[in-house]
Amino acid sequence: MVIWELLHPSMELASLGYLPGMLNDSDPRPACKQFDTGYRNGGGWQPFQGHRLRGDNALCYPGDPPMYPLAQAWLRDELILYYPHDWVAIVQRDRSFEVCRMD
Repeated sequence: MVIWELLHPSMELASLGYLPGMLNDSDPRPACKQFDTGYRNGGGWQPFQGHRLRGDNALCYPGDPPMYPLAQAWLRDELILYYPHDWVAIVQRDRSFEVCRMD
């Protein structure tokens, strides 16, 4: 079972929608593959380009203010971060990452 940690006082588990049910730690596939399957009706996992991830996990896009994660979870060695406006980042131990909007 993947455990989600809520990082903002107004955040509720229900705000994550179907995301928690899309990840299964007994499934050996990485998070992006699990999200791709679980979000198939929403277009699958489609990474966006141009974001920067700061050391404090703030997600930055040119011209926009930084977004801070509202919730996080670990799937083995991958950190899953949930941001406002349904942005999701999958961060590897080496800090490489992918970002997708999963609304």
